[in-house]
Amino acid sequence: MKLTKKDREMLWGESGPYSEAKIVINTRILDDSVSRVMIEVEGNINPTTFKIVKKNIGKFANDEIILQLIESAIYRGEEYGYQIATSYEEFTDNEVMKKARKELDRVKAAIIKMHRFVMDYLGIENENEAWQNAAGSDALKDLGKISKKEYVYYEKLQTSVKRNK
Repeated sequence: MKLTKKDREMLWGESGPYSEAKIVINTRILDDSVSRVMIEVEGNINPTTFKIVKKNIGKFANDEIILQLIESAIYRGEEYGYQIATSYEEFTDNEVMKKARKELDRVKAAIIKMHRFVMDYLGIENENEAWQNAAGSDALKDLGKISKKEYVYYEKLQTSVKRNK
């Protein structure tokens, strides 16, 4: 498939598709204190990847997470692409963060699978060898692990929320 200049730009990456998956900490403040902290797993899929995957959705018929992402995504314009959200839960203990990291791993794997499909479909070779090596290994699992600094921060948030209830 030949891409237009606009389609190429809407891949967002310099040499191939770029999308995002993230954990968002949403702090709700009521009056003069924190009322709750919510943990969300969300992301943004570049417009060209989304359109190509949606056009070829039959190839993903048995992939529940990709079907869910494509079906529930909301277009937010060229800058944000297709926004996805897969989980949203109040941060009450560390199990919530563990579940969010596990969900983030699922979303990352789904986006990588979509990117690989698009790269094959368009004949794009991966120029970033480090990414290519990590994408098929356990290295990606390490990206979902929480740092000690983040853990301390979440613990403080949890203590603050409990005090304010």
